[in-house]
Amino acid sequence: MYSEEDLASAVKEGVLTQEAANAFRLHVARTRQLPAVDEEYVRLLSGFNDIFVVIACALLLVSVGWISARWAPWSGGLALSLVAWALAEFFTRRRLMALPSIVLLLAFVGGAFAAGLSFKGNFVLASALAGAAAWLHWMRFKVPMTVAAGVASVVCFVVALILSRDEMKGLAAPIMFIAGLAVFTLAMRWDASDVRRQTRRSDVAFWLHLLAAPLLVHPVFSALKIFDGDTRLLQALCVVGLYVLISLTSLAIDRRALMVSALAYVLYSFSALLDQFGLVSLSFAITALAIGAALLLLSAFWHASRTLVLRLCPTGIRRHLPPIQ
Repeated sequence: MYSEEDLASAVKEGVLTQEAANAFRLHVARTRQLPAVDEEYVRLLSGFNDIFVVIACALLLVSVGWISARWAPWSGGLALSLVAWALAEFFTRRRLMALPSIVLLLAFVGGAFAAGLSFKGNFVLASALAGAAAWLHWMRFKVPMTVAAGVASVVCFVVALILSRDEMKGLAAPIMFIAGLAVFTLAMRWDASDVRRQTRRSDVAFWLHLLAAPLLVHPVFSALKIFDGDTRLLQALCVVGLYVLISLTSLAIDRRALMVSALAYVLYSFSALLDQFGLVSLSFAITALAIGAALLLLSAFWHASRTLVLRLCPTGIRRHLPPIQ
C-alpha cells in the first residue's frame, strides 16, 4: 500500500511528475468508487512487522524504565526518553515505520512528563518538559502526531498553572472548553493549508482534531448533568440536538473525531433514560442498535451528506474545507 506521503516524496525526488501522481489518485478514486478526500486516510500500519516492532519496543522500553526507576524516580522517565529517541533514529528516521513511530513518540514525551512528575507531582513542570520534548522530537523526526502531543502538553501546562490557584479550581470545565476551541482552531488551520489532504499536514490536523474533540465535548455534555443519575427527557433531547450539531460540523470539515468523542455521552444518556422507563436489561442494547444503524447509514452516504451540508455553507468558509470530488 502506498500512502499520500509516499506519493509526495516520489514527486519531490523526481520519480513521478505531479501530473502522474494526480492521475494515479484519480484512478484509485474511480476504481474504489469512493472520493479519496472523504476516506480520511491515516497511515498506521504498513504490515504486521509494525506490530512486531511495537511489541519488541514496548518490552524494551518498559524494562528500561522499570529498572532505571529503581535508582531514582526521575531516572526511569529519563531513561525511557533516551531509549525511545535512540530507537526512533532507526525505526522512524530510517525505516519510516508509522505505528512504531507513534509509540516511540509517546514513550519519549511520556518519559519526559514522568520525569517532571516525579518531583513532588509537579504537573506544571511535567507539562513543560513534555512540551519541550515534543518540540525537539518534531524538529528531528516530523511525526504527524507530535504536534498534537506538544499542544496537549501546552494545554496541560496552562490548565495546571491556572488551577494551581485555589480561586480558579471551579473553572476547570470552562478552561477545558476554551482550550478545546483553541486546539480546534489550530487543527482547522492545518486542514485549511491542505484541503485536498495530500501531504503530512492533513495527518497533523487529524491528530489535532482527535485532541480537540474530548476537550470540546466533555465540558458541554457535563454541563447538562447527564452523569447525575437522573436523566430527563429534556436532557436527552438536548443531547440529541448537540449531537446533530456535532455531526453537521463533522460533515462540513470531513472529520469524524468529534462524532466519535460525543458518542459515549449519547449512549449513556439514552440508556439511562430507557432505564427509567423499565427497560433495564435492554436499554444499552436498544440504544446501541439505533445509534449504530444511524452511523452506518451516515457512513454509507457520507459523500452525499457532505454535498448537502457544504451547499449550506457560505462560500468564504467552503473554500477552506475539503472539496467534493
